[in-house]
Amino acid sequence: MVKYMKALIVSKTESSVRAISKLLENESYDDVSCALSSREAREKLFENEFDLVVINTPLSDESGVEFSVFCADNTKSCVILVVREEKAGEVFNFVDKYGVLVISKPVNKHLFHHYLIFTHSFKERMLSVEKENRELKDKLEEYKVINRAKLLLIQCLSMTEQQAHRYIEKQAMNMRTSKLNIAKQVIRTYEN
Repeated sequence: MVKYMKALIVSKTESSVRAISKLLENESYDDVSCALSSREAREKLFENEFDLVVINTPLSDESGVEFSVFCADNTKSCVILVVREEKAGEVFNFVDKYGVLVISKPVNKHLFHHYLIFTHSFKERMLSVEKENRELKDKLEEYKVINRAKLLLIQCLSMTEQQAHRYIEKQAMNMRTSKLNIAKQVIRTYEN
């Protein structure tokens, strides 16, 4: 992991914060913040974006399980929940559907390292899918605007669909602009 990484550690004890912080620093997390309660953590999450949130349960003001779900639902952060070994299976069954990773105490450095690699890969994939989704939405919106302009050309100038399409294409080429810009001009001209 070579890029700049930000993490938030949420734990009720400063000794746990230091231990987890040391693990993260060894994994190229350059900016590690901490919160000693879920309330304090929510404030930090409101002010900043984090690549990773590590929650060491229980917290001083709640179990931490609900807070992990809150983080998964309301942030783009990867979430790791650290729980007692005897509760790990039960907690995993509850938070798995939210994409929260569960590690049991005591934390195994080797396993923690692999979880961090996994979370980093997962986040990169998620961002890639999100970007692709945004691009598809933009294309769909462009398609709708162009079709609206073609419909106006058909209605107002009695063009065929093929003629309207060719008109928008030719105007875009002649004016060295996008078909979307020409479509918007057509809509402004003929929609009123």
